[in-house]
Amino acid sequence: MISVGAQRRVFVSTRPVDFRKGVHGLVALVAEDLRCNPYSGDVYVFRAKRKDRLKFLLFDGSGTVLATKWLEDSGFAWPPAQDGVVSLTPTQFAMLFDGFSEWSRMTPKAVKRPNKTA
Repeated sequence: MISVGAQRRVFVSTRPVDFRKGVHGLVALVAEDLRCNPYSGDVYVFRAKRKDRLKFLLFDGSGTVLATKWLEDSGFAWPPAQDGVVSLTPTQFAMLFDGFSEWSRMTPKAVKRPNKTA
Protein backbone atom coordinates (compact mmCIF):
# COMPACT_ATOMS: atom_id res chain seq x y z
CA MET A 1 0.00 0.00 0.00
CA ILE A 2 1.15 3.47 -0.80
CA SER A 3 0.43 5.84 2.05
CA VAL A 4 -1.05 9.26 1.37
CA GLY A 5 -0.60 11.62 4.30
CA ALA A 6 -3.54 13.40 5.91
CA GLN A 7 -2.27 16.76 4.66
CA ARG A 8 -2.73 15.75 1.00
CA ARG A 9 -5.97 16.22 -0.88
CA VAL A 10 -7.09 13.45 -3.25
CA PHE A 11 -9.07 14.05 -6.43
CA VAL A 12 -10.58 11.37 -8.67
CA SER A 13 -11.23 12.20 -12.31
CA THR A 14 -14.66 10.67 -12.90
CA ARG A 15 -14.24 10.31 -16.68
CA PRO A 16 -12.16 7.35 -17.92
CA VAL A 17 -8.83 8.32 -19.53
CA ASP A 18 -6.66 6.74 -22.20
CA PHE A 19 -4.30 4.56 -20.19
CA ARG A 20 -1.54 4.99 -22.76
CA LYS A 21 -1.02 8.49 -21.32
CA GLY A 22 2.15 8.90 -19.33
CA VAL A 23 3.28 11.50 -16.80
CA HIS A 24 3.28 14.44 -19.21
CA GLY A 25 -0.13 13.59 -20.69
CA LEU A 26 -1.73 13.25 -17.25
CA VAL A 27 -0.10 16.46 -15.98
CA ALA A 28 -1.62 18.25 -18.98
CA LEU A 29 -5.00 16.63 -18.23
CA VAL A 30 -4.88 17.86 -14.62
CA ALA A 31 -3.98 21.39 -15.69
CA GLU A 32 -6.31 21.74 -18.68
CA ASP A 33 -9.34 19.51 -18.06
CA LEU A 34 -9.51 19.47 -14.26
CA ARG A 35 -8.26 23.06 -13.93
CA CYS A 36 -5.98 22.12 -11.03
CA ASN A 37 -2.28 22.61 -10.31
CA PRO A 38 -0.51 19.28 -10.94
CA TYR A 39 2.48 20.49 -8.86
CA SER A 40 0.47 21.34 -5.73
CA GLY A 41 1.24 18.08 -3.92
CA ASP A 42 -2.34 16.86 -4.28
CA VAL A 43 -3.02 13.33 -5.53
CA TYR A 44 -4.88 12.90 -8.84
CA VAL A 45 -6.48 9.51 -9.53
CA PHE A 46 -7.48 8.37 -13.01
CA ARG A 47 -9.59 5.41 -14.11
CA ALA A 48 -9.45 3.31 -17.24
CA LYS A 49 -12.48 2.22 -19.23
CA ARG A 50 -12.01 -1.15 -17.58
CA LYS A 51 -12.91 -0.96 -13.89
CA ASP A 52 -9.87 -2.98 -12.80
CA ARG A 53 -7.21 -0.29 -13.38
CA LEU A 54 -6.20 3.03 -11.87
CA LYS A 55 -3.32 5.45 -12.17
CA PHE A 56 -2.45 8.16 -9.73
CA LEU A 57 -0.19 11.14 -10.06
CA LEU A 58 1.40 13.35 -7.44
CA PHE A 59 4.24 15.81 -7.15
CA ASP A 60 6.32 15.06 -4.04
CA GLY A 61 8.45 18.21 -4.04
CA SER A 62 11.34 16.79 -6.05
CA GLY A 63 9.55 15.13 -8.96
CA THR A 64 6.31 13.73 -10.29
CA VAL A 65 5.26 10.21 -9.29
CA LEU A 66 3.01 8.10 -11.52
CA ALA A 67 1.81 4.73 -10.25
CA THR A 68 -0.52 2.17 -11.78
CA LYS A 69 -2.52 -0.56 -10.07
CA TRP A 70 -4.50 -3.40 -11.64
CA LEU A 71 -6.81 -5.62 -9.64
CA GLU A 72 -6.53 -9.25 -10.68
CA ASP A 73 -9.95 -10.68 -9.79
CA SER A 74 -12.28 -7.72 -9.42
CA GLY A 75 -12.76 -4.06 -10.23
CA PHE A 76 -12.52 -0.79 -8.36
CA ALA A 77 -15.72 0.83 -7.10
CA TRP A 78 -15.73 4.07 -9.09
CA PRO A 79 -18.01 7.09 -8.79
CA PRO A 80 -20.45 7.45 -11.72
CA ALA A 81 -18.65 8.17 -15.02
CA GLN A 82 -19.24 11.80 -15.93
CA ASP A 83 -17.17 14.91 -16.52
CA GLY A 84 -15.65 16.35 -13.40
CA VAL A 85 -13.70 15.43 -10.33
CA VAL A 86 -14.58 13.93 -6.95
CA SER A 87 -12.67 14.81 -3.78
CA LEU A 88 -11.71 11.95 -1.42
CA THR A 89 -10.15 11.83 2.00
CA PRO A 90 -6.84 9.96 2.29
CA THR A 91 -8.73 7.15 4.09
CA GLN A 92 -11.28 6.86 1.28
CA PHE A 93 -8.40 6.77 -1.23
CA ALA A 94 -6.70 3.98 0.72
CA MET A 95 -9.93 1.97 0.66
CA LEU A 96 -10.42 2.60 -3.07
CA PHE A 97 -6.78 1.68 -3.73
CA ASP A 98 -7.18 -1.58 -1.78
CA GLY A 99 -10.30 -2.49 -3.76
CA PHE A 100 -12.94 -1.94 -1.08
CA SER A 101 -16.35 -1.07 -2.49
CA GLU A 102 -17.49 0.63 0.73
CA TRP A 103 -15.11 3.60 0.46
CA SER A 104 -17.90 5.88 -0.77
CA ARG A 105 -19.89 5.26 2.42
CA MET A 106 -17.01 6.37 4.63
CA THR A 107 -17.44 9.99 5.64
CA PRO A 108 -15.20 11.80 8.08
CA LYS A 109 -16.71 12.85 11.38
CA ALA A 110 -17.17 16.54 11.90
CA VAL A 111 -14.65 17.78 14.41
CA LYS A 112 -15.65 20.71 16.57
CA ARG A 113 -13.01 23.39 16.65
CA PRO A 114 -11.81 24.41 20.09
CA ASN A 115 -13.03 27.74 21.38
CA LYS A 116 -10.50 30.38 22.19
CA THR A 117 -10.44 30.75 25.97
CA ALA A 118 -8.87 33.50 27.98
